[in-house]
Amino acid sequence: MDKDYTCEDWGEVAEWKQIKVTAKLELLDEVTAVMNMISNYLQIEDYSDIDLKTCYGDLIDESILNADKTVAAVSVYLPADGGVNDTVTFLRERFDSLGIVASIEISGINEEDWANSWKAYYKPLRIGERIVIVPAWERYEAQAEDIIVRMDPGMAFGTGTHETTRLVIGLLEKHVRAGDRVLDVGCGSGILAICAAKLGAGLCKAYDIDPVAVKVARENIKDSGLSDTVSCDVSDLLRQVDTHHAPYRIVCANIVADIIIRMTPDVGTLMDESSVLLASGIITERSEDVIACFEANGFRVAEKVEENGWCALVVKKDASYFSFKKEK
Repeated sequence: MDKDYTCEDWGEVAEWKQIKVTAKLELLDEVTAVMNMISNYLQIEDYSDIDLKTCYGDLIDESILNADKTVAAVSVYLPADGGVNDTVTFLRERFDSLGIVASIEISGINEEDWANSWKAYYKPLRIGERIVIVPAWERYEAQAEDIIVRMDPGMAFGTGTHETTRLVIGLLEKHVRAGDRVLDVGCGSGILAICAAKLGAGLCKAYDIDPVAVKVARENIKDSGLSDTVSCDVSDLLRQVDTHHAPYRIVCANIVADIIIRMTPDVGTLMDESSVLLASGIITERSEDVIACFEANGFRVAEKVEENGWCALVVKKDASYFSFKKEK
């Protein structure tokens, strides 16, 4: 946790440590909140809602169907030399202070094994009217109007299967216009910036605080043939974002509620009155907190869409609020 990793450092890492925290299902939100202090890229195992035999056309593994549905697990992956012991100590102290009873397991994993183990569950997925997310290793026969986005998420978040990603992609279909400048904050695998470019955006700037995500996104951008339109760099929220191309007409922030709240006071400088901010990664219970923050900072929510307990917001600047700030 003490080392600052560069893209080159992470690219050389082959061995990873999985830190897996297991607790009662009703504590999942609290455990996830603590784990988010380490990384925004988490693996969550919650099988409480699984009672069907199929998932995207494939059989679910019997071990998942028979899993204990009263508990849930949250995992984070760190490089083997990435301060694993310090992280575990931090987690134990935090859980103790919050009165959370949880078990912590540490296991080693090879990057290739990790990257390949989940591929059986990732199949072509249609989102919205035209976009089809196709795994890089899958064959897919496109229909006439399909916009194909091929992805290999690797160690980064963003396969298109999660509700938050699907919600934003659906909104991109509605809002992207030819030639738009697009900013994606917390880009993960780069899927949103790639979709925006495929929909006709003229310039897409993607950023993530995680060098692994940046490395993966750059590879996906290159493999999609979009290097002239889409670029990806490391940034802590908006700190290193390219301001020379502002205002951006589309800003994507598929992160979590607390981080969206943190960036809200600053994001208006990158937008104008025609811009829309697509905010997602928000659990429904936190949506009012996020909306209140937007309104307090001169934004209005033009649309709210929901799916399976998650929501995404279409947010615009309140012109009168920002005009008043300029006058002052």
